[in-house]
Amino acid sequence: MPSAPCRHLILILGDQLDGDSAAFDNLDPNRDVVLMIEAREESTHVWSHKARTVLFLSAMRHFADTLRQRGWRVAYRALDAEGDLTLADGLRAAIARYRPERVMGVEPGDLRVRRQMDEALESLVNPSAATAAEQPASFMEWREDRHFMCALPRFRRWAGQSGSLRMEFFYRMMRQEYQVLMDDGKPAGGRWNYDADNRKGFGKAGPQHLPRPPVFEPDAITREVMALVEQEFADHPGELGRFNWPVSREQALQALADFITERLPDFGKHQDAMWTGLDFGWHALLSSSLNLKLLNPLEVVLAAENAYRTRHLDLASVEGFIRQVLGWREFIRGVYFLDMPGLKTANHFGHDRPLPAWYWTGETHMNCMHQCISQTLANGYSHHIQRLMVTGMFGVAAQISPQQLCDWYLAVYVDAVEWVELPNTAGMALFANGGRFTSKPYVASGAYVKRMSNYCSGCRYEPETRTGPNACPMTTLYWNFLDRHETAFAANPRTALMIKHLQGMAPQDRQLLRAQAQDMLAGLDQL
Repeated sequence: MPSAPCRHLILILGDQLDGDSAAFDNLDPNRDVVLMIEAREESTHVWSHKARTVLFLSAMRHFADTLRQRGWRVAYRALDAEGDLTLADGLRAAIARYRPERVMGVEPGDLRVRRQMDEALESLVNPSAATAAEQPASFMEWREDRHFMCALPRFRRWAGQSGSLRMEFFYRMMRQEYQVLMDDGKPAGGRWNYDADNRKGFGKAGPQHLPRPPVFEPDAITREVMALVEQEFADHPGELGRFNWPVSREQALQALADFITERLPDFGKHQDAMWTGLDFGWHALLSSSLNLKLLNPLEVVLAAENAYRTRHLDLASVEGFIRQVLGWREFIRGVYFLDMPGLKTANHFGHDRPLPAWYWTGETHMNCMHQCISQTLANGYSHHIQRLMVTGMFGVAAQISPQQLCDWYLAVYVDAVEWVELPNTAGMALFANGGRFTSKPYVASGAYVKRMSNYCSGCRYEPETRTGPNACPMTTLYWNFLDRHETAFAANPRTALMIKHLQGMAPQDRQLLRAQAQDMLAGLDQL
């Protein structure tokens, strides 16, 4: 039976769990209804990790409870009740039930969702209007997402018509605009960027004095969602036994406080390092809460700066963390909306090899890939170097389709939303956009992995070896990649030295390298 007409139907998507959202401006609890939809397609348009689906659904259900506690009417369309296939299906059904004068929402961070919503509403008119003259100019009102510190019009003005964008200059602008880590108009410590101080490995002794991340024991809502996901998405990748992600604003604030107190002091120096069994190290583990909008980026940045000012923390650690939130995260979001839809199909190198099946299982002889993928399947998480310099770097050297790899990244990480995932993977990890905001591809040989981890210990492959039965695929395919792009890379000052090393190789050795690489590329699934 249709419900009584409402004034506004306020659509809240699964990554818009912001209690101060612009969608709630001027909300009248007596006349408006908040709509939330669990749609099957959001877990199946890419083969989503079980933990990713659990996080979204549990956080949505907790948020709905919070809104009800405010006394608001919430129309919650649950997967195990209404069973909507798509978000559009749920929206149409809710419009038919509540007959709103208008539908309100904050602009989605995934243009696929925006397009789907617009198409669903295109043929609909205001069900409450008696005559055409009473129809509003637009039945759907999209509002700006003020969660972000740089509004999209502001980013577009900064970017201008430039074909090449650099995060560092954007970051400096944001530091000045928000007066973060600034002393008398100058950057704290006299430098804008301390990245060079944050690249240390662990050495032979491995990581020492590891902090433990906070524990968020699944409550009744989360346990119910886990059971639902195990039933409805039984064949999806990933595990739920280690699920330990914040699913509410309260838990997200606990995670922030724990990071600032326990891990920020030593966050910097080993943030690029990797080690067997080291799932989290000193990393913040806040990206999922930020991307669900349980945390506000400004409160996160100010908490880190306050810790620096009051506790005299290491500046390199604090600046490195703030750069990721205030600089990189805001920059990447701007790039997504500036460069879509072309970013989705970008393929600078023309790579078209299918994704090896072991990306979904971790069952490969390459120990570095095995460790990073196994950790991802267990937790729905790996840190930025594991994503960029292991799984991503191999994908570039192995000539894997960037579209297939981007879909994999979107599927397997709990913090993945397209606006943040796609520019990071297509643009940075895979160089698919030809260097729009990076000056060179992120490629290296197995020697890099050996320097930054212990993954090479006990591996059947030898990181220093380019050819022969024990040749490391990372190394062989790296040199083959340089060989394929020798002319272009020789002209780039950032890659010219790599090409000089390549050109120092004897002609017969280059021939052996090419042959070995072709054998590896033909048998990627067996590596």
